[in-house]
Amino acid sequence: MNNVGIVVNSLDNAISFFSEIGLKLEGRSMVEGEWAGKVTGLGNQSVEIAMMVTPDGHSRLEISKFLSPAIIADHRTAPVNSLGYLRVMFRVDNLDELLSRLEKYGAELVGEVVNFNDIYRLCYVRGTEGILVGLAEQLGNKTATDILES
Repeated sequence: MNNVGIVVNSLDNAISFFSEIGLKLEGRSMVEGEWAGKVTGLGNQSVEIAMMVTPDGHSRLEISKFLSPAIIADHRTAPVNSLGYLRVMFRVDNLDELLSRLEKYGAELVGEVVNFNDIYRLCYVRGTEGILVGLAEQLGNKTATDILES
């Protein structure tokens, strides 16, 4: 995977929120012109992007703020069982401590923190701008793959 993209209203708020989760800002720039619109199918566009990288350096999150064309749909408050892709999940080291830090960004727990087979503590939060984010704290050396393979 190269990256996952999320469209937001405020790049600064999103960068701060995902930085708190542990991602690092890799770069920020404008993407403009007809060439970019040929990739997205949107025609002439102007988008400010921020590329964030996970601590292991293997995955990236591209956060975009469209200046033009105007936003035409908003799926941020759709529940996780809606069609399409609606959330991204991160493995974190100390879930309870992170949840308390994310409160200052307006993050709210969607359901509750649950224990999955003594492998992970999992939850969903609505983060900055209502973006749905999954958080998983690994509890031991087993992974979800171990369960799926058995």
